[in-house]
Amino acid sequence: MNQLFTVDHHVGLRLVLSLLPMAPTTLANIHRPLLHLLLLLLVLVMVSHIPSAMSQAFNNVTAGYYLVATNECVPWTSPSGDFAFGFCSLPGQEDQFLLAIWFATIPEKTIVWSANRDYPADRDSIVKLTTAGQLVLTKSDGLPLWASDNPGNVPISHGAMLDTGNFVITSTNSSIIWESFKNPTNTILPAQVFGVGNSLLSSRSESNFQQDRNVLELILDKSGYLQIRNSPSGDISNLTTESVVNGEESYYRATLDFDGVFRLYAHPKKFNNGNRSWSTVRSVPENICLSILDYLGSGPCGYSSICALAPDGKTDCNCPPGFSLMDVSDKYGGCKPDNTSYMQQCDQKGSVIAEEYYELLDMKFVDWPLAAYDLLQPTTEFECRTSCLRDCFCAVAIFQDPKYNYGIGRCWKKKLPLSNGRLNMSTVDRKALFKTLKSEYNSSSQNPNHPNPGGGKQNKEILILAVLLGASVFLNLFSLASIFLVVCCMWQRKLPNFYSILNTKDPDMNMRSFTYKELEEATDGFKEELGRGSFGNVYKGVLVSSYSKKVAVKKLDKVLKDGEKEFKTEVTVIGQTHHKNLVRLVGYCDEGEHRLLVYEFMYNGSLSSFLFGVLRPSWQRRMQIASGIARGLVYLHEECSTQIIHCDIKPQNILLDDSFTPKISDFGLAKLLMNHQTRTLTGIRGTKGYVAPEWFRNTPVTVKVDVYSFGVMLLEIICCRRCVEIEMEKAAILIEWAYECYSEGKLEKLVENDEEALSDLRMVQKSVKVAIWCVQDLPSLRPSMREVTHMLEGILEVSAPPCPFLYSSMSGSDR
Repeated sequence: MNQLFTVDHHVGLRLVLSLLPMAPTTLANIHRPLLHLLLLLLVLVMVSHIPSAMSQAFNNVTAGYYLVATNECVPWTSPSGDFAFGFCSLPGQEDQFLLAIWFATIPEKTIVWSANRDYPADRDSIVKLTTAGQLVLTKSDGLPLWASDNPGNVPISHGAMLDTGNFVITSTNSSIIWESFKNPTNTILPAQVFGVGNSLLSSRSESNFQQDRNVLELILDKSGYLQIRNSPSGDISNLTTESVVNGEESYYRATLDFDGVFRLYAHPKKFNNGNRSWSTVRSVPENICLSILDYLGSGPCGYSSICALAPDGKTDCNCPPGFSLMDVSDKYGGCKPDNTSYMQQCDQKGSVIAEEYYELLDMKFVDWPLAAYDLLQPTTEFECRTSCLRDCFCAVAIFQDPKYNYGIGRCWKKKLPLSNGRLNMSTVDRKALFKTLKSEYNSSSQNPNHPNPGGGKQNKEILILAVLLGASVFLNLFSLASIFLVVCCMWQRKLPNFYSILNTKDPDMNMRSFTYKELEEATDGFKEELGRGSFGNVYKGVLVSSYSKKVAVKKLDKVLKDGEKEFKTEVTVIGQTHHKNLVRLVGYCDEGEHRLLVYEFMYNGSLSSFLFGVLRPSWQRRMQIASGIARGLVYLHEECSTQIIHCDIKPQNILLDDSFTPKISDFGLAKLLMNHQTRTLTGIRGTKGYVAPEWFRNTPVTVKVDVYSFGVMLLEIICCRRCVEIEMEKAAILIEWAYECYSEGKLEKLVENDEEALSDLRMVQKSVKVAIWCVQDLPSLRPSMREVTHMLEGILEVSAPPCPFLYSSMSGSDR
């Protein structure tokens, strides 16, 4: 038997059924625990009586029928009224809808299938059963959003919502053309055939999934027996000898939840005075925190957090001592250290100069089983503590008591970000030691390297200075107020002139200020969507007054709190930058609640679609694009009037013009630095997979975070694959796989089937070496973008890079 399910924290949680063909005579030899697990995963305990789908009465939906996405929309229901098919508004977003199937008789609207969960439909969108035999979902502007399949263009009879929870479209000869059961999302229902190759993807997903060709099917018959059926031969063998549950009084569903746990739920059909919620019958695995141990970042909880089971069996994620949530609204998103100033006091040997200001807090039953960068053995707890305190990279040490390990104590040292943390009450042989700032120094206003013992005298001096300063400020404010009144009077006379200038060109930034009506007309009512950038959608437009010039109009979401801040950032930054490898801002609109940005139109789309499409781009063009992006970053970091950290360098934010010249776009996350600054403290920004390690350490970041992101993207350009691809198993993490190929002298594996690149392995090697230098854990080891440019262009020699994970092991268990 192959893998039953996998969990990936980065791209979603997936359950995959994968069985090897078995002869009926071998089924009895399956180990009982494994058989029980198989029964649970395939929802073998759902019902004791399931009527045949084809013998059930239909509530027919004939061709031409349609539903409109509104809160008043009446769904298509099954004959019994148990299930409904229609539009559900998203929680907290009344104008966003899912086309879905749900339990209709339960007050809590529980969705069991949806067509467009990754792309919600707007209000007044329409789903229609067409004469071509398809369910077609279109947005309110008429653009298609989703459609069911009818590959043979078979004539249809009708569609129907069945009492099994299956929506079907049938042909004139009563065969099923399409059904929702064959296109599951994250839930299985009783009577649903779950064939080999089918997959479930949890509700937290960034991509759709498709059904593979069935080889075997597992079914639960109307008497509650589990059967395995070969397809297409139709041979049937029983896997169970008795019905396992009576489903007469309850509804059942099995759902792959967001935390990666496959749970069987039950809900009473009659609940007048009783339980009105779903209860968990069984779950697989029983403890997800102890089951997921594949690679860094896997598991239900984010980095540096601790996974534990709540009393109700659900997954709970908590921060360890000295840590707090990265996002207070998302407990599963990971934790960050409250203070990591010890990382700023490192000597050349990686030791902490002021360890007397820090301590290690104990926590029993907690472990992070992955990626220790150092192991001390044999050792004592005192030696373990001392070693971690004096090591500027050590955030946590795991100490194993020698009495549980044949008298040999062991100490694993961990660096940030911590991965796969879990709480296990049966783990009694070890404890976690967390490095935190001592309470007497735990103040953001005090440097732990310079304690202040003479506080009393200083306080008096501060008080005197405060009084003098306050008086001075009052006098200055009075003077400023007088000047302000005079200026206002003068400004009032010149105000009409100002508005006439504003509506034409911004003299400081050489940009045009548009009205909202002008941009609405230019985009034909924001009809053609090009994509989605940070904080808003991007639409295609034509400026009629500029000789029909095509533009891209970015409409910022008014519901986002940071929208105004991002608008001002982008207008200021882009308006002051001029470089062939940066996107050009044509104009903007700042009218009431409407904030829009108008960019030059890029005919060849994003680098992401260019790299990861069906056809592999030429090696020479890929290298030209990489060099162009590097030159654009040199300008941002060193040549423009205000140094800029982009903070979100990735293929989606690189656009290509009609000659495939790369242009860096989307400055919505850019962090501006004044001339006297070289680093800044800021919250975590960017996109997972491209984010430099220092973001997780709560330490000042520099332009080297862009260098790291560029290194990841350079590897993507070389290999024409994404930085994380779970399907590639051992090669899932691109930077790890690339270094492995480089260190083993197998660079040809990175450009397999790329004849042009294989004939230029010298350039491949140079580019890979540059990328590895860029993704070094230590920012000080990374080159500047100017050095990167010179290395790519052959001006500088590229020396052999060290392992980028010098202070951490690559993915995998460390014990």
